[in-house]
Amino acid sequence: MIKFNKRSVFLFVLMCFLNIQKGFAGPPFGTDDPETVAFRHWEYYISSINTYQLGVWSGTSPHFELNYGLVPNVQVHLLLPVNYNYTRQEGSRFGYADTEFGIKYRFVQETESSPQIGTFPIIEIPTIKNNGFSSGKTKIYLPVWAQKSWGKLTTYGGAGYWINPGAGNKNWIFSGWEIQYDISPALTLGGELYYHSADTGNSKSGTGFNLGGSVNPSTKFHIIFSFGHSITNTHTVNSYLGLLWTI
Repeated sequence: MIKFNKRSVFLFVLMCFLNIQKGFAGPPFGTDDPETVAFRHWEYYISSINTYQLGVWSGTSPHFELNYGLVPNVQVHLLLPVNYNYTRQEGSRFGYADTEFGIKYRFVQETESSPQIGTFPIIEIPTIKNNGFSSGKTKIYLPVWAQKSWGKLTTYGGAGYWINPGAGNKNWIFSGWEIQYDISPALTLGGELYYHSADTGNSKSGTGFNLGGSVNPSTKFHIIFSFGHSITNTHTVNSYLGLLWTI
């Protein structure tokens, strides 16, 4: 088994937290929307998130996500991540991270003059004792999202509060806004700007952007992707690539 020194473990845990917590919200972006999966329909994702910072690559390889329209305007969500970490000095390591469960509820419907609004509480539950890929503490995310569309143009965004227990950790805020355009039935492109406050006593708040979208070979199969970079503070590169199947 590969051994890590204290500095490598710290960088690894930091990178996993930045990557996983800020990356899962609204594939392929961190910003989410209030739109729920249609009643009795499913979404299946197989995806990989990757982040580079401070000489450390980390992410998922892959993660599996499942969404189901339980009742009208209510979606249940499950995410199962297989994480990785790589440094040139220490090599690669893989392991299972926290199981993510959530319920999205849209409580305001979109009209011609007003947006749809919803919430998507998420809980991340330590599943396997694994200090390299989990803090061992349950985390909770409490966001509110809004969305409005005008023909082929859609924009959405909002903010949420992470309850982040653990030694040295801080509760923190994530906010973002995304805009996208349906260029054709086969291609949608968009981008987001986001902000996050500090999540530990030693970290800083930051802003960044992601550009991406989806290629749609059919109405049921989609290739989703994004690529982004930090704007303030530490040099960070993010990417997302996934396959989405809707039924």
